[in-house]
Amino acid sequence: MNLKKIVSFTLATTIAVIFTSALLSLPVFAKEELPEVDSDGLHLVKSSKVRAAYIKPGTDLSQYSKVMLIDCYVDFVKDWEKNYNLDQIGLSGRIRDKDAEAIKKRLAEEFNKVFTKELTEKGFPVVDAAGPDVLLLRPALINVDVAAPDIMTAGIQNTYVRSAGAMTLYMEMYDSATSTLIARVVDPKADDDGFAKQANRVTNKAAADRILRYWAGLLAKHLDDEAHKNAGN
Repeated sequence: MNLKKIVSFTLATTIAVIFTSALLSLPVFAKEELPEVDSDGLHLVKSSKVRAAYIKPGTDLSQYSKVMLIDCYVDFVKDWEKNYNLDQIGLSGRIRDKDAEAIKKRLAEEFNKVFTKELTEKGFPVVDAAGPDVLLLRPALINVDVAAPDIMTAGIQNTYVRSAGAMTLYMEMYDSATSTLIARVVDPKADDDGFAKQANRVTNKAAADRILRYWAGLLAKHLDDEAHKNAGN
């Protein structure tokens, strides 16, 4: 597989990641029930801080000091637009297809912005070229559920929510020099600070940023831990 093939999410891949994410988001689904080895030959990591993590046996993550990002794929939870519109009175607050696409675009851009900032600040700069020390990330945010999207419609009433919504990270990691799949993670997260707050574009962005910073921080810490562990051997 080359980098060009890695870039594109196929329909089959999209269906697979949504199914996997939906399954892993169920409260009763324990890590012990996950397969030890997935269809790509990656092995389950038992002590990960995400819902599911798989890695290629023998992988040495300490060799990666830089990161390369493919544009993030974004998709809503099934029937999100339809179900949201059913609860709206009149047409002023309804989501249109172009609104949904705009939300996807902003979230994809925010993913790139937050991951680039967090990883770079923690010592793993984001670069544009492949190399033996470059880890390639192929991210997707799926099952995205926005509780009260701000579509900037004139006259819309203020909305208060306890949770801005939820989303699931599905991310594959490749050795950029060889295009070899070396790891995969799946982790659902929800905004749940427990306090009622006004929902608008600013608060929705802040909630998304908190989750994205959490994921970026986890990755940076893991890469740093692996680098220090290898240096001590």
